Amino acid sequence: MSEWRERKKPLCLERRYAFPDYETLRVFLDRAAELSEKEGYYPDMAFGRDYVNVTIYAEEGAEALGEAQRRFARLLDDLFQRPGEG
Repeated sequence: MSEWRERKKPLCLERRYAFPDYETLRVFLDRAAELSEKEGYYPDMAFGRDYVNVTIYAEEGAEALGEAQRRFARLLDDLFQRPGEG
């Protein structure tokens, strides 16, 4: 998860994904939405024409990021690495 930045306040993971075009971005967003439904986890996402910023927050009241948040980040990375699959 070298591309992810861990922040302490608020406790979260952040990453920016860059895409060659809007179509590729849309495919990623659609697949990320499917992943969120499957996992029951919904990170904050903000996007432009060729990028998406993702923020994954720790559980409320937690003092550290849990395995669920780190796993979701890895799953998003997998989607990014394989844009045309799924």
